[in-house]
Amino acid sequence: MELQRIQTIIDKEWAEVFKNRLVLFTVTLLPLLFTVLPLGLLFSMRSSGSISGDVADLPPSMLEACSQLAALDCFQIYIVNQFLVLYMMMPLFIPIAIAAYSVVGEKTTRSLEPLLATPISTEELLAGKSLAAVIPAIGATWAAFALFVAGALLIGVAPAVVANLLSPVWWAAVFVVGPLLSGVAVNIALIVSSRVSDPRAAEQIAGVVIVPLIAVLFGQLAGVIILNVQFMLIAIGVLAGLNVALIIAGARLFQREAILTKWK
Repeated sequence: MELQRIQTIIDKEWAEVFKNRLVLFTVTLLPLLFTVLPLGLLFSMRSSGSISGDVADLPPSMLEACSQLAALDCFQIYIVNQFLVLYMMMPLFIPIAIAAYSVVGEKTTRSLEPLLATPISTEELLAGKSLAAVIPAIGATWAAFALFVAGALLIGVAPAVVANLLSPVWWAAVFVVGPLLSGVAVNIALIVSSRVSDPRAAEQIAGVVIVPLIAVLFGQLAGVIILNVQFMLIAIGVLAGLNVALIIAGARLFQREAILTKWK
């Protein structure tokens, strides 16, 4: 694959996609919302100096981790950890709209056929479109996480809460699991987008990938699922294999000849 061709596809995608206000809204305001909301909760808890509820109501795994901490610190860590799944979801929400529209939109505007008639390979085309969707999502997520940590330090949360934010579980979730999830979402979106003729249908079908993460969120809230290092390592292995499988499947299912000769 030629990197220059991939870079050309990325530049072309960004030039078109970031004219869309909905995409700009998703890339900027969604990460800000996921950052400001937990910071607001932490600030209100710290300002009041009290907690609503009993520490005994927390999941057993949380009680073990908080055995040496003050009740307020324990509750703050519990609140922070509930937002961990949202930081894993963030790289999913942002790129799906970009990738789902990527192929279908060009089919609709008849701009895909001239592109497919060039010497660019299917792998280069899909790599360019995937990276064009993944890079903004990962960049926005990492920036939001950095802002979250900075905000936590600024409002003066307990050192134990900051240490929890900088723990291996959070680093693995934000810097490894998140990007892998983004890759899965984009690859599924591109596969769906190349097989349907309606951008909205492509986006809705690709959005199904969010469902398992919602299940993880509710499982975590119920104390059934524990987001620890072991969970992250298993998730990384599964997602890495899934990404490889989807990349291979996407290249095989992308019928460039059919688009050039039969699509109407």
